[in-house]
Amino acid sequence: MKVSLIVCTHNRASQLPDTFKTINKLTCSFQWELIIVDNGSSDHTRATIEQFQKSFPDKILIIDEPQPGLGRARNRGWMASQGNIVAFTDDDCYPDENFLNCVIKCFEEDPELGFIGGPVLLHDLTDYRITIQEKECREDIPPYSFIPAGLIHGANFTFRRTALEEVGGFDEMFGVGALFTCADVDILARMSDAGWPGAYDPRPIVFHHHRRKTAEEAFQLMKQYDRGRGAYYAKCLINSSQRVLYLKNWCRSILLQNMGTTFRECKAALEYLIRARASKFLSP
Repeated sequence: MKVSLIVCTHNRASQLPDTFKTINKLTCSFQWELIIVDNGSSDHTRATIEQFQKSFPDKILIIDEPQPGLGRARNRGWMASQGNIVAFTDDDCYPDENFLNCVIKCFEEDPELGFIGGPVLLHDLTDYRITIQEKECREDIPPYSFIPAGLIHGANFTFRRTALEEVGGFDEMFGVGALFTCADVDILARMSDAGWPGAYDPRPIVFHHHRRKTAEEAFQLMKQYDRGRGAYYAKCLINSSQRVLYLKNWCRSILLQNMGTTFRECKAALEYLIRARASKFLSP
């Protein structure tokens, strides 16, 4: 299997048909597989997936992960996959029809590459301009780099399977539905610290249909991201190989942001440290 595409979903039964329409249009010059992880949905998500399965020309692997947390769901997905390349998108996103071919090309051009991310563009231009990435030029990420939150989004990132295996997949403390967001940037930082080069490449494109319209909706989401970043920075600070790099960059960002953001980051950082210590203490 050349590439696996994994979509994790939670209570998005009403929106999934739009995502499935775009997946049905994907073209790929190589063998690929689709894996859908139902992360504890309580609506009719499962029935919606099964209905889509009837129209999809190839086999779909459907996985149930009842315990909430996007990191956990992604782990269930990639561990069940067979692809040498493992791509992820979200259940409110629409990959460009040439998405898979572009992903494969990126990895074939550089056999050392561990991960890539690509553009995340607004599908509905009336949606609030958040959770998007519109960079039009490639940015290479050497090993042992600082990975800023927002450079590569979980709605559009792909990994070499061996890189996923080396870092042990996603930290299940992170991800929507878990304690903290920033599951995407956390795994990228760990891969970079393990010596894997990565890149942002403008060719594999995903359109995001997040449906948030107001400043208040955007603010509530940004508060969650502030918490996620704080926990992410704290995790990097307790890693001796990342400590200096991440402390320097966090301090630099604090000088440029408002006090509310800094307060939320620091509060979440402390919470992460307490939970991480308790988890280590309780481990057998």
